Amino acid sequence: NCDSETTYKKTLDSEVDEINKVSDLQDMSKMILRTNGPAELPEGYKLTMHISQTTSENVRVFRPRTNLFLKDYIMVVGTDTLTEEVPYLGSKTELAFFVEGLRFPDKDFDGLVTINLSLLEPCGKGFPETPIFTDTVVFHVSPWIMTPNTLKPVEVYVCSTNDNYTFLKSIKNLVDKCGYKLKICHEYMNRGDRWIQDELEFGYIDSPHHQFPVVLDSPRDGDLQDFPYESILGPDFGYVTRHALNEEVSSLDSFGNLEVSPPVTVNGKSYPLGRIIIGVAFPTATRGRNMTQVVQDFLWAQKVQEPIALYSDWLVVGHVDEFMTFVPAPDRKKFRLLLASPDAGYKVFKSLQNNGHGKAEMFPGKHSLIFCYKKSLPSTTVHILNCIDWNRDVLKKELGLDDEDIIDLPILFKVLEEKTGSRAVAYYPDMVNMIVLGNKLGVPKPFGPKVNGRCALETEVCSLLEPLGLKCTFIDDFAPYHKLLGEVHCGSNVLREPSPFKWWNLEL
Repeated sequence: NCDSETTYKKTLDSEVDEINKVSDLQDMSKMILRTNGPAELPEGYKLTMHISQTTSENVRVFRPRTNLFLKDYIMVVGTDTLTEEVPYLGSKTELAFFVEGLRFPDKDFDGLVTINLSLLEPCGKGFPETPIFTDTVVFHVSPWIMTPNTLKPVEVYVCSTNDNYTFLKSIKNLVDKCGYKLKICHEYMNRGDRWIQDELEFGYIDSPHHQFPVVLDSPRDGDLQDFPYESILGPDFGYVTRHALNEEVSSLDSFGNLEVSPPVTVNGKSYPLGRIIIGVAFPTATRGRNMTQVVQDFLWAQKVQEPIALYSDWLVVGHVDEFMTFVPAPDRKKFRLLLASPDAGYKVFKSLQNNGHGKAEMFPGKHSLIFCYKKSLPSTTVHILNCIDWNRDVLKKELGLDDEDIIDLPILFKVLEEKTGSRAVAYYPDMVNMIVLGNKLGVPKPFGPKVNGRCALETEVCSLLEPLGLKCTFIDDFAPYHKLLGEVHCGSNVLREPSPFKWWNLEL
């Protein structure tokens, strides 16, 4: 129960041990006690509900004292109450209880909650009653579930800053054209922090009777840190976060480094909700940046979208969305994996040179320069190719992909020297770092060499994606995002509809 029924002085409902509004009951699961017996129990006999000390941290159970007034919903067990007598109403009767989940599955909690009801028999003065019959019910707390790019968008989120008016206008035009909602986080709330993709990730929780979206707040805690709680949490919109208390938070804890695949089947095993993808340091590295363990533990504990770890620490920012994304497709697996490819980039520039356009300028209208194609790839580019190819192999294996399921986008990287070593950034706006809104894509405008009045890089990308029915809108993010080592995807976020597949139909 991670939403908030109050909109003023918000508090998570799970942190309030009473029911204040009828609507709060909808966020709980109904549990029915059916009895069939005498009009009343013999003297000294009673029904008692009981849970373990560990379970009390994860669940509360309420029942109505009457059916007339909300204030008469009382807590039976939970928090510090492990056992409580339950009224026996006699004959054939039903008594409704409301079960409230308090915690998501995590490293120390498998999500299972056991509630017991015992018929106790008196054993004489001075002796405790003993159970002569116990019935048990087990609940599974809903996991937090991510939504892939192939699900329908509901609302697009973007920040307004003092230097991104043109970008904001382009995003608004694209969203309007698609017919979705747009929510702008204004400067008084974002305080200049434009990286809304990095601050939060949208997901949802689901039960047979109710579902609602839940925002996962990252531990990066930039100037946007108050936005998820203050502006998103509310009735039927939940909130969860994980705090890295004893770990150093790095750029890899930003949620541009957290993605999810569309549904896949791998070696006969089905992942109907897709698989979570995170970026970490190289497996054999003795040092490097990693996503904090507390966030990784949380993601693994949800179980329904088994995570895949990619190597992203080779990048300055270090996010998986800098070299990969997913787009919908009408055939094959119903999607394509897009990968950044320096090899494809060099092929575009080699073709330009071979066709007499070797002196066409990069970044026309920005800071024009001639791109010098080299016959042999620089060693730094070979290293970057190796890093991407490593990830390509992992994704093919873990997602069950063939080469035909992958499209290489022409993206070049350059290497920056840092105190901690050499890492890469996109040389021109990184087109793979796009926003996906159905079949319409908001792609960073690369400002490549123009041939016959059109950017050669845009032409190449359109030729790769348009046959899939995708429409590319190229958005100028050069000054307010690319120069700050981010792109369109980094500066936007999308709330999507939940998957139609029900997680409880999975074998966990």
